[in-house]
Amino acid sequence: MDRLVIDAPATPQEDDPAADVAERATVAALLRCCVREVAGPRGHVWPSDEHLLLELGGSWVRARSGGGIALRLGPAERLRDGVWEPLTSAALVELVTAELGGDNPEFAAQVASSRSVLEALASAREQAAPSPDPWLASEQSLLLGHAFHPTPKARTAARGDWLSYAPEAYARFPLRLLGVRRDVLVEEGDASALDRLGTAPDGYAPLPVHPWQFELLDPPLDGRLIDLGHTAALATPTSSVRTVYEPDLDKCLKFSLDVRITNCVRKNAWYELAGSVELSRRLAPVFDDLAETFPGTRWLPEPGYRSADLGLPLLEGLGVLVRCSPWGRSGSGVTPVLAGALAVRDLRRADPMAWWVAYVERVALPVLDAYVRHGVVLEPHLQNVLVGLDGDGMPVEAIFRDLEGTKLVGHDLSGLAPEVAAALTYDAERGWNRVVYCLFVNHLAEIAATLEGACALRELWAAAADILASYADTRGWPQPLVNLLAGIPLPAKANLTVRWSRAADRHATYVPVANPLARLA
Repeated sequence: MDRLVIDAPATPQEDDPAADVAERATVAALLRCCVREVAGPRGHVWPSDEHLLLELGGSWVRARSGGGIALRLGPAERLRDGVWEPLTSAALVELVTAELGGDNPEFAAQVASSRSVLEALASAREQAAPSPDPWLASEQSLLLGHAFHPTPKARTAARGDWLSYAPEAYARFPLRLLGVRRDVLVEEGDASALDRLGTAPDGYAPLPVHPWQFELLDPPLDGRLIDLGHTAALATPTSSVRTVYEPDLDKCLKFSLDVRITNCVRKNAWYELAGSVELSRRLAPVFDDLAETFPGTRWLPEPGYRSADLGLPLLEGLGVLVRCSPWGRSGSGVTPVLAGALAVRDLRRADPMAWWVAYVERVALPVLDAYVRHGVVLEPHLQNVLVGLDGDGMPVEAIFRDLEGTKLVGHDLSGLAPEVAAALTYDAERGWNRVVYCLFVNHLAEIAATLEGACALRELWAAAADILASYADTRGWPQPLVNLLAGIPLPAKANLTVRWSRAADRHATYVPVANPLARLA
């Protein structure tokens, strides 16, 4: 069995209640952000014995550290009157406020809210059991959330009992089912799977709605929409909260959810719905080529969506995107597991280096080739990649999902609506930064940290660099790979900065972090 090794226990123990789990995890996440985005760039971080020492808001703070750029942190302390004492999340927020200056009363409330959510989730997990399905269990295992986010469990909505729909609380629930009159039906691509959810009267089509969204929208049941009750099966929310697995369809359904989760309100804009269907068409030959070049490459198409033409708020708020499920795309004898779940496990193996090499080959190479050869920017962060494990637990497949973050570089998008084309387009630099951040900083660095102890981090990254250099040889050493392996700093998303500035997530910037792949190219 894999043993969890994280900053706070994944589930509370008798001597470690939910409140303590929430407090320690909140401090660790916010402190990591401070090291990466505030103290580090200002030259206020120093290694000291087994600790990382930093100056923040006029105070000295320290914590045991490891994991390289993944920055695993132990309990943090603050120096006061010559004595090291435990650092609380409230005190850390005060130090951040003093360091950054200005007035942002929302920030402290957001951190406190995220901490409260985490405490409630940790308590709820004591009263429920995870799914027997290993893939769904992995989706619902991310108790602590984003390792480098100041409010990783923030959930803000006008109303609704969020705990009933929380994947981390092992939630399952029926979907609300509406009938949408066909003269106001909006549909693109193939959304016919939704017809199997229930029987609608003549002239209507079934339209599932997330029950939380139904409560938030309170859609008008005026004949254009009618209430068909609930679906027969219980849907299971995946790690993103708003995307669920519907077992009767063996499909994932990505709903709009007018809820701010971490940085963003999770709503399907109309151009994102149309864009996902367009990408599903365009990417089919790309992934065919990637799978032929890198066996084990899989993806989850999003072939269609359905909504109701009742004005823009309802068009977007009721929009649901159909996505293929990983079980239907994985090979025989292969178990899909969320990469984010692997990032909080101790991955000690009989041959950890062989495991790591297989992981890097399966995950990294198709992502890089998609960019270099096809001008496709995948978004391979820890929640967007499923890793297929064979019977021995070795990585044999990488399954890429969620086309919302997938972009195109240098493609002819004439003929598409301008809003759709704009949402699908990145310039080369922005696309490369997104690939490098998601793949190396967010993803591989966290996986490598789970192997630290079984292998030295420098050995893991040296092996990864060899794999990437061999790949670069086959592609004539394109300049982005030359720069990557020469040691140019990597871009890391500045989540604390965007939260502090109260900016939209699309305006998030990057800060440079050390490149563990550095080598002479």
